[in-house]
Amino acid sequence: MSVNVPFLDLAAMTNEVRGPIERDWRELLENSRFIGGYAVERFEEEWARYCETPHAIGLANGTDALQLTLMALGIGPGDEVIMPSNTFVATAEGIVLAGATPVFADVSPRTLQLTAADVEAVMTERTRAVIVVHLYGQMADMDELLRVTSRAGIVLIEDAAQAHGATWHGRRAGSIGRAGCFSFYPGKNLGAFGDAGAVVTADDDLAKRIRSLRDHGRVAGSHYSHELVGTNSRLDALQAVVLSAKLARLEEWNNRRREIAEQYRAEFAVGPVRMIEETPRTRGVYHLAVVRVPDRDEVQRRLTEMGVQTGIHYPIPCHQQVPYMAYAKGALPVAETAAPELISLPMFPHMTAEQVSRVADAVREAVMAEAAQLA
Repeated sequence: MSVNVPFLDLAAMTNEVRGPIERDWRELLENSRFIGGYAVERFEEEWARYCETPHAIGLANGTDALQLTLMALGIGPGDEVIMPSNTFVATAEGIVLAGATPVFADVSPRTLQLTAADVEAVMTERTRAVIVVHLYGQMADMDELLRVTSRAGIVLIEDAAQAHGATWHGRRAGSIGRAGCFSFYPGKNLGAFGDAGAVVTADDDLAKRIRSLRDHGRVAGSHYSHELVGTNSRLDALQAVVLSAKLARLEEWNNRRREIAEQYRAEFAVGPVRMIEETPRTRGVYHLAVVRVPDRDEVQRRLTEMGVQTGIHYPIPCHQQVPYMAYAKGALPVAETAAPELISLPMFPHMTAEQVSRVADAVREAVMAEAAQLA
């Protein structure tokens, strides 16, 4: 069976917003405000309003969002930051680049999200912060995480790079912890035409410090007076134009992703293929549609032969990656068991119901064929 379904279709999303992007790009080319200016300020205001926070600070990428947030909070050498191990390496990278020590935690076997119990299992007297990753576009149990972090007097930071628009009890991802860190990598639910990122927060002082750090540590309103050792992590105006145009479509695109996810769940309600569960009381945005299958690598090979493009998020937990092994303190059985079983299926807003059915049929066929071969 040949089905030919791509993993992601960015062209369809781009075509939908081509008109406003081309209009605003022409205006930008005429005024030449490529660094800062109206386009960036407008997107920051729009993103803050969407996330229901007072502040949004545009940055060059999501990794910088994590690093600069930690730096702005004064978290660095000698401090520990807890994070789930089953995430993209940028979460650990941001911690180490800030000078702090990553402490890897295990996750829920049902949702693969960080839980309060996972945090308590690895917390020490040196713990200064917890970074919760809203993996695959679903959110963790924020009430329990806030309870644990508040009681311990430590900071809760949201890595919401995959969760643009997700909610917990109606509250937007990024708006619940001290800060929410976002990536706008092109494949995200809200994606730029290159690298881009942002931090959202209700903390006025934190916002001020991140704005300074992203711009070489400058004093607000001054070009040559510097108050901090900063870096260059400004959001390009060209990317801000793209993000503003796409933000107008984000809710519709997220709703379509939820419909696709529900169809996948119905397709896999019976059988050996299992979709990752959502945390109760969340409303996810399904950046990824992830299932667990036996003999994942062979199943993926068969799907490729049938024309179904897939991804793996993530094949190696962070604590088993070479640069971060020195920080590992022991086995993390849930993350380690899940890693070789996970496969990400096609998921994009313009995916049709027929394509979803074809993918589900192909997955079942691939799993059954592999099981028969092993019998």
